[in-house]
Amino acid sequence: MSDGDTLTRIAAALERISPPAAAAPDFAAADAFVWHVSPDRLAPVGAVNRVDLDLLLGINRARDTLLENTLRFARGLQANNALLWGARGMGKSSLVKAVHAEVLRQGHALKIVEVQREDLPSIGRLLTLLRGADARFLLFCDDLSFSHDDQHYKSLKAVLDGGIEGRPDNVVFYATSNRRHLMPRDMIENERGSAINPSEAVEEKVSLSDRFGLWLGFHPCDQDEYLAMIRGYCDAHGLQIDDATLRAEAIEWQATRGSRSGRVAWQYFTDLAGRRGITL
Repeated sequence: MSDGDTLTRIAAALERISPPAAAAPDFAAADAFVWHVSPDRLAPVGAVNRVDLDLLLGINRARDTLLENTLRFARGLQANNALLWGARGMGKSSLVKAVHAEVLRQGHALKIVEVQREDLPSIGRLLTLLRGADARFLLFCDDLSFSHDDQHYKSLKAVLDGGIEGRPDNVVFYATSNRRHLMPRDMIENERGSAINPSEAVEEKVSLSDRFGLWLGFHPCDQDEYLAMIRGYCDAHGLQIDDATLRAEAIEWQATRGSRSGRVAWQYFTDLAGRRGITL
């Protein structure tokens, strides 16, 4: 084999190991994208899976606060990164997507980009791609949390505080999590009990959530809110059912699930719509 062939093979191998930077996509092609790695690319999403903002009941304060923050950002004003934390199934991720739709409805240009937790180490490359774009971006990471040996949280600090370059002015970051500090409570307690310097160990783990300027808590709904959610779904989709029947069936449904939440309300409504022959 000639030296030229050898060099060609080496160059090809290096290119596979370190692929060229991702080309800027056509941001006019869609309002929503998903970030993928290996290779790096932003895939447009034609139809986002979301519900109307008016159907998200029982979270009025979080809804109004997040909408106002997002509208400010879409208008080119200062806005905070947001952490939506708390009870599962209470509409955290649904609210982010619904707020984005409402901002678009009001005539503002805003792109939403979903990033998977396992792809956080590539976040710096994504920011480089978005920094020079003539658009504003809402980065969204759903169900964000970290385990004891997980180092991904260090990559996220570049988005929240930025390094020398800082977070791009055209990017804001929203995350949802069941945990306020993004770490398991037992892990935080273990750090306090076993570390040589407990306060420093705990600070390292919980400081990430402090970098979100906006914290929005979500708490379990009561029975009246749960029933109101279902009634709202019925009215929106034209499903006729009397209050007594709905109440009896919905309470039995949540008893079999062992919880009440917006997700359980939607699951009951999906079952009800199927039984009534209504297509959602």
